[in-house]
Amino acid sequence: MPVPLVENAPAKVNLTLRVIRRRDDGYHDIESLVAFADFGDTLSLSRGRELTLTVRGPSAAAAGEDADNLVLKAARALAARCPDIVLGAFRLDKRLPVAAGIGGGSADAGAALRLIARANELAADDRRLYEAARATGADVPVCLDPRPRLMYGIGEKLSERLSLPLLHAVLVNPGVALATKDVFASWAKASRPTPPFDVSALARAMPYEDFLQLLAKEPNDLEGAAIALAPVIADVFAALRTLPGCGLARMSGSGATCFGLFSSAAAARAAGKVLRDKYQHWWVKAGVLGRDRM
Repeated sequence: MPVPLVENAPAKVNLTLRVIRRRDDGYHDIESLVAFADFGDTLSLSRGRELTLTVRGPSAAAAGEDADNLVLKAARALAARCPDIVLGAFRLDKRLPVAAGIGGGSADAGAALRLIARANELAADDRRLYEAARATGADVPVCLDPRPRLMYGIGEKLSERLSLPLLHAVLVNPGVALATKDVFASWAKASRPTPPFDVSALARAMPYEDFLQLLAKEPNDLEGAAIALAPVIADVFAALRTLPGCGLARMSGSGATCFGLFSSAAAARAAGKVLRDKYQHWWVKAGVLGRDRM
């Protein structure tokens, strides 16, 4: 039997998120600085004639029906653009929480497209991969090549790869699933517009403390709406901010996952242990954000 191809699907973290406007088509234009974690789901592909998906892992039960899974949606979107490609049997080890604001499904879809490209010797920059990613979901294009970038539009417009300092982080989800559409529907436009993110500041290597000051000036505009729907998010913020070494606590995406940035790997690991011991029903994971690839 041929050895399956394997790709990691790292968690996507929105370090910042500005909501620019509500569009006539119901979507929202955003601006978001994104980094990827050194942990996430794992996806494998065994080439074959039939397209199938098997899901296992601690979050498998929450992943929903196969018909709704973005892995299959991405595979079909690419097959529609490349009729002669070989697909096969996908196996997903689902570890990330679902509907959590860290792009788990989108990361899985990006990994699926990379696997199909490898199986069919498609170039990584083949335009059809991006087209399939965009057709699959707003967050999938940035997850196709998971590196730090700015996202624009509804997520389909991407900056060049950015250089970030390594960020020692703890991600926390309090066990609440939030539907993105519900959070955006509750968003209220700010009375005063804020200037766009100064991407030129990231053109040079930036020490952690300087980067932290830059992030502190940038919002996640969805935090208020998410807390109104899930007040426990405020409890997560309070828990993170009291931990030694936490320089910033913020929500990722539309929530309910929040992250804390810490001064060192040791501080992040210690914080993760404190939270796991105290809040045993919360999902807590310490790791690094900002590496080029997981």
